[in-house]
Amino acid sequence: MKNPELWLRKGADRRLRGGHQWIYSNEIDSKRSNLSSFSAGDQVVVKAAGGEILATALMEPQSLICARVFAEGERHYDLELLCERLQQAQDLRRSLFTEDYYRMVYGDSDRLSGIVVDRFADYLVLQLNTAGVERYQALLVEALVAVCQPRGILLRADSRSRRELGLEQRTEVVYGEVPEQVPLIENGVEFMAPIMTGQKTGWFYDHRDNRATLRRYVQESESRVLDTYSYVGGWGVQAAAFGAAEVVCVDSSAAALEAVAENARCNGVSDRVSVLQGQATVVMEQLIAAGERFDIVILDPPAFVQRRRDLGKGRKAYRRINELAMQLLQPGGLLVSASCSMQLELSDLLLELQSAARRTGHFVQVLETGHQGRDHPQHPAIPETAYLKAVFARVNPVS
Repeated sequence: MKNPELWLRKGADRRLRGGHQWIYSNEIDSKRSNLSSFSAGDQVVVKAAGGEILATALMEPQSLICARVFAEGERHYDLELLCERLQQAQDLRRSLFTEDYYRMVYGDSDRLSGIVVDRFADYLVLQLNTAGVERYQALLVEALVAVCQPRGILLRADSRSRRELGLEQRTEVVYGEVPEQVPLIENGVEFMAPIMTGQKTGWFYDHRDNRATLRRYVQESESRVLDTYSYVGGWGVQAAAFGAAEVVCVDSSAAALEAVAENARCNGVSDRVSVLQGQATVVMEQLIAAGERFDIVILDPPAFVQRRRDLGKGRKAYRRINELAMQLLQPGGLLVSASCSMQLELSDLLLELQSAARRTGHFVQVLETGHQGRDHPQHPAIPETAYLKAVFARVNPVS
């Protein structure tokens, strides 16, 4: 069956020829291709103004990004293509990791736009984040079963991007059986991930390498560590497993802190891990007032910048939490300051660190920076696929 055609305006093919995969609504020749004539998920042949076939894409006619390329030239979005892409994605991760705990599919970077798959050994957690791929749910599940042979697949269709698109919010088992929590191992440390009710897919694999870096800075039997925005203890429990003398995990969610306690028990470090429930900034203020000090403070907040227009407000929020963290550090202590805000550049975060240091009377030395793990590869033509940054910095009072 021949796919309908999507015609681009003259000169609008430059990004696609450079390898980009998104087509914006203002790049369409509306006289030749009326967007209202397409439905989400329609497969289209993308043509340059001169008639050359450039690619095949899935339509998102109601969005600013009105089409997403899935193949160069002309091809069908079918079981063969999905199995091919999934196998390539899995082969890459298996070349990087010895165990099947990783982000197996990272959207555009794996040429599967709108799709995220996290693997927890025998279980998969699937996210469909666009209306176009939603239409191919059954086909994608079939392909995942063929490539991965999982015991179960959980669909987490409850992301912020889905809400913004007006898509149905739901969580459901779409293949086999899936428990509420699944085990995983990261950097040699064991965890239980609450995939049914936790944030996103239940775990954040993206900080794997940054958490491994933390090991170099944890002084066994000496380090006192504060893990703010701890979620289920990815940073804090690993710090304890690496030998920290004491770890305090802070989160606003009681369920997350119960998971911290469980994960600490799994690793035999319950005696060195405690929890405090509350908003991170409020708890940090209380700890400062109480005269508490730590050798390491970890800041891994949710995205304070969701859209470009939020950048000013978000930068102030990052500056504020870093000010509080610096006041909680022992002289010469280590600050681990992270951001998952795609709109916030590393240079922006560094400027806010410096501003926080000046405002609190501290001198900051950046020791190293980190980014998302290897199972979240960056597409070189799509800067939006690089979002995570982490700064490891030594903090001293200005003398």
